[in-house]
Amino acid sequence: MSERAISLQAALDTFDQLWSPRVVTRVNDYDVRVAKVRGEYIWHAHENTDEFFLLLSGDLRIRLREHDGAEERVVTLEQGSVFVVPRGTEHRPESDGGASILLFEPTGTLSVGDRHEEVPDHVDATTGHALT
Repeated sequence: MSERAISLQAALDTFDQLWSPRVVTRVNDYDVRVAKVRGEYIWHAHENTDEFFLLLSGDLRIRLREHDGAEERVVTLEQGSVFVVPRGTEHRPESDGGASILLFEPTGTLSVGDRHEEVPDHVDATTGHALT
């Protein structure tokens, strides 16, 4: 990857697509991705990896389902806060007013996880797009 400083805002300014992360850089075998989000994502789980969220701007909630699927809780992030969704935990990010987020996960991790509900047209099932 690049040997120069990367502005996260400049990276975010290169695209408008929602729920379509861009790979900003790599750290060892991990992608550092940024994404713009609004509305509801889909319920999904990453079976073999945790998922790191950093809220850069806006509002973000992450709904979590316990393993039995019956118990649900909500984590609300404030700007600058982080949250890690443990591997295997069903979750659904959502944002009423829109948000910019940074994600940190192993390279090649599919954005809709290993287990997910039906993927609607507005959701980009990707391992991250390169910045242009």
